[in-house]
Amino acid sequence: MSVTVRVPAKVNVQLAVGAARPDGFHDLANVFLAVGLFDEVTVTPADELRITCEGPDAAQVPLDGTNLAARAAVALAERYGRTPAVHIHIAKDIPVAGGMAGGSADGAGALLACDALWGTGASRVELLDICAELGSDVPFSLVGGAALGIGRGEKLTVLETGGTFHWVFAMAERGLSTPAVFREFDRLVADIEVPVPVASPQLLDALAKGDPEALAATVSNDLQPAALSLFPALADTLAAGRAAGALTALVSGSGPTTAFLARDAEAAQRVARALSTSGTCRFVRVAAGPVPGATVL
Repeated sequence: MSVTVRVPAKVNVQLAVGAARPDGFHDLANVFLAVGLFDEVTVTPADELRITCEGPDAAQVPLDGTNLAARAAVALAERYGRTPAVHIHIAKDIPVAGGMAGGSADGAGALLACDALWGTGASRVELLDICAELGSDVPFSLVGGAALGIGRGEKLTVLETGGTFHWVFAMAERGLSTPAVFREFDRLVADIEVPVPVASPQLLDALAKGDPEALAATVSNDLQPAALSLFPALADTLAAGRAAGALTALVSGSGPTTAFLARDAEAAQRVARALSTSGTCRFVRVAAGPVPGATVL
């Protein structure tokens, strides 16, 4: 017997970042949108916990206890007095180390899959609690759709969306470390009073109305200056996408993936073709959202 869960990537349409807290984390107002790039996580009973992975850049995925999928299996097993003896296989389609929460998606997918395989019957609240312990983005990977995350991003409020938004994602030639981007953010704002992060009412209204032009006028990412400081070539990718007709362009989360909002599916294909031949990125993907969160297939 095995259980397979499909889990989506995310794009941050707003990422407002507060000053560093005493614990080293930052308060966030993080507006997530789940988009149609998916990993599939399959769990099968085994003699011991092990992980395998296939797909683009699978060689970069850790296959030990640091993988969030493994940590999710262990966390659920500990709560229910079980041994986490499962083979976790990850079929990756979400870009690795791209700022689109691929690792978090795998954690949420493994958690839901193990819950179904073991019949633990954990409540949604319990699963979200474990997700929050695993990482700031993991709860949203379970929930999907659109949501506002506050605190470290793990305290979620589901948001209404009035339509489908069409995106193009450009993958960079190398990765960016999320902790390094936050450290650079702290350096850049060292002499500035950082405001308390809040969600933009105009952005939430644009999501609710399903209006891509209004959304384009309100997207923001406070980590973008730090990502560009560490990886200046991303500015060329952003410029290429804008020149190709994207309504807006931004770094996705901590990067290095760049995200381009298009007016419709046809426009997204035009932007993707232009970016593919621009020489400013490694490869390009097209996806729309919102889509559901982790789902048992």
